[in-house]
Amino acid sequence: MKKIEHIGIAVKNLNEANALYQKLLGIAPYKTELVEQEGVKTSFFKLGDSKIELLEATDDQSAIAKFILKKGEGMHHIAFEVENLDSEIKRLEKEGFTIINNVPKRGADNKLVVFLHPKSTNGVLIELCQEIQ
Repeated sequence: MKKIEHIGIAVKNLNEANALYQKLLGIAPYKTELVEQEGVKTSFFKLGDSKIELLEATDDQSAIAKFILKKGEGMHHIAFEVENLDSEIKRLEKEGFTIINNVPKRGADNKLVVFLHPKSTNGVLIELCQEIQ
């Protein structure tokens, strides 16, 4: 693993959350993106080498909508940048971690992503991401 790539925060209203985080961080989001296959709209704030990703559900059946319904707004996941997703999946499976999606899927910000189940990571949803070349 190379670094913490971003921290994902589930929000009910992306415009309101963007305004709040812009005041908090003193910078505007550098990117907003619709990820239709996941049913979310995202925005990103860059802080040094790391990012904050805000996620708003666009579909009532999306993972973010279900998360907010169950737990409310707040931290949804921590994402780690990796060099090679396939080798990390194999390594982590051997270590006993449960992979939610063994086949990487396209995520926001030009990344391929896989997720580790929170039951195998002390209750934290972990995203592994690799830049799409």
